Amino acid sequence: MNNFEEIHVTNDIQLRQIELSDADDIFETIDNQRVYLGEWLPFVESTKRVEDTIHFIESILNVPVEIREHTFVIHYKGKFAGLIGFKSTDKQNKETEIGYWLSEPFQKKGIITLAVQSLMKLAFEEMDIHRIQIKCAVGNIPSRSIPLKLGFKYEGSERDGELLTGNKYTDIEVYSKLKND
Repeated sequence: MNNFEEIHVTNDIQLRQIELSDADDIFETIDNQRVYLGEWLPFVESTKRVEDTIHFIESILNVPVEIREHTFVIHYKGKFAGLIGFKSTDKQNKETEIGYWLSEPFQKKGIITLAVQSLMKLAFEEMDIHRIQIKCAVGNIPSRSIPLKLGFKYEGSERDGELLTGNKYTDIEVYSKLKND
C-alpha cells in the first residue's frame, strides 16, 4: 500500500494518518463521551486508560507499512473530531471496508460524508479497490445515513453481527459500492 500521510478534504476538514501523539486526544474524547460513543462502539467499554488507546495505535503502527490498514484522525477546524479508516482490506479480491466514528460536538456538519468520499476516491483511484463496504448497527440512523447519501447499495444484515457494550448483540446492516457504480 502507498503511504498516504494526509488528505485535505476541505479547508475545515483534514485527515492525517494516526500517530502515537494522538493518544491523548482520542482517549479524552472517548472518556468524556462514554455514554454517547458507547451506544454503538464496542471498544469504548474496554478503553479505560490512555494506555489502552496507546496499545490500539501501536497495534496499527506495528504492522509493516505495505500491509498496514490506513487509519486517519479527523481534524475539523484544527480540532480532533474522530477517526476514519480502512479495515478488513482483501487485496486479492480488491475489497475493503470503511469504518468511522465522530465526536458528538462535530455531528451534523457533513464531516463523515465528506471524509468517506475522500477515502472512496483514494480506494478506487489509488489503491486499485473494486468494492467498498460500510457496516452499521441496526438503529444507528446517523451512521446509516452516510452510505445511503453516497449511493451505496443495501446488501442485507448480519444477524448478531456485533457485540455492543453490556454484552448485547446487534444486527449489522451491510452496504456496498463498486468502482463502476
